[in-house]
Amino acid sequence: MRNDAEHYSAEETHAHHFCGNLFGCGEENGTGIFREDIKDAVFTKRAADRLLHMDEFNQEQLDGFVTARGLSRRSMLRASSFMSLLVATGPWFTKLAHAADSLGAGGGGGPKKKDEGGPVHTVECNDKTTHLGVFDTNLEPILKIDSGDTVSYVNTWSHFMNQMQPGVPIDTLAKIRLANPGKGPHSIIGPIYVNGADPGDVLEIRYKKIRPFNWAGVFNNPGSIGTGLLAKDFPEGQVKYMNLDLTRMTTEFATDIHVPLRPFQGTLGVAPPDGFYPPLSPGVTSSVPPGPHAGNVDLSEMVEGTTMFIPVWKPGGLIYTGDSHAVQGDGEICLTALETRMQELRIQVILHKQKNFAWPIAETDTHWILLGMDKDLNLAMTLTAQNAINFLASRARLTKLDAYALCSIAVSFRVTQVVDITRGVHAMIPKSLFAGALRNQIAVV
Repeated sequence: MRNDAEHYSAEETHAHHFCGNLFGCGEENGTGIFREDIKDAVFTKRAADRLLHMDEFNQEQLDGFVTARGLSRRSMLRASSFMSLLVATGPWFTKLAHAADSLGAGGGGGPKKKDEGGPVHTVECNDKTTHLGVFDTNLEPILKIDSGDTVSYVNTWSHFMNQMQPGVPIDTLAKIRLANPGKGPHSIIGPIYVNGADPGDVLEIRYKKIRPFNWAGVFNNPGSIGTGLLAKDFPEGQVKYMNLDLTRMTTEFATDIHVPLRPFQGTLGVAPPDGFYPPLSPGVTSSVPPGPHAGNVDLSEMVEGTTMFIPVWKPGGLIYTGDSHAVQGDGEICLTALETRMQELRIQVILHKQKNFAWPIAETDTHWILLGMDKDLNLAMTLTAQNAINFLASRARLTKLDAYALCSIAVSFRVTQVVDITRGVHAMIPKSLFAGALRNQIAVV
């Protein structure tokens, strides 16, 4: 969901040139992360090594490499290692043998229970675990977990610290938003500290269980606030509340219009890298814009049974989540998905050491999903295409020219969302394209 227009205007423009960078270009005056100087870097192993240490973090180097590695749900697979993205560099490979998918879980906030061969940490929303609209790295972790642990978030809050409830009018929601400039509407739970996680690592987040409450709402703010794709066209604003049929997994939008439910968590990410976005105060970043840390990605594919691989930028990773969705169309154009709260969100967290991704990568049973985000939708598309090409070149034994061609004929590029300051595009690479030994060797990590 996008922030208020007082700070971020949908009509802001930037210099018309290709930056070839992670974040965009040409935006100044505190409106974003889009800097002219972050461009045209060249990847070297030495530069990549320096990026593992935050005290040596250099934005110019960050865009010079993006690595992608893949999930293996098979035993002891060997996968490729680093690849560069965004600039023309050749991937370099190393072989890793790693164990098969573990069903172990881990400990936490409440009493530890056994689940899938390991302990489960239970986290509930309250004034100590949940904060409005920010990723705050100054907070003490609400929980510390080990790799392989499972976290069960129960009875999560709706937007605006649970103030969004059936019957609450749009004017009330708009007033709350305006009273908290710069912050998102999300009730953000966290942070959770992952023991042993360092910059350069990757957190594999497995979505084990997603169970919404039996109601949800979709809204657009009054047009004067300037949020949503068509704010000027709809000055009146609206909120529609709906009952969710969790047995049939549908909701009645209107008479004879029924929408299938596909619950997912709109926001889940880690502490962002320094320089990603102007902080509201030291260590405090708005939950609205997604980025290299994932966050408010609003990727509707991330349903139960899927996985997101998120690069670590700060010690402990620091996991934050919120923004529960019952269903969403790609684009999320009015501002929101069908916003709800969760009876339970259950994730398993697996730590992978020193993989050096620069963007999150997602995986479902049927697709690998490469992401790109930028305030300029054209640049978001370009980044996603470059990420997908390099993924295929490094994983599927293709030249980049052939990967480019394969993307054009067999990979679907979709607009993730256009309402969160940084707009998103995701590339859907079908696993069914690959057969035999080639299919078995392709992995994210």
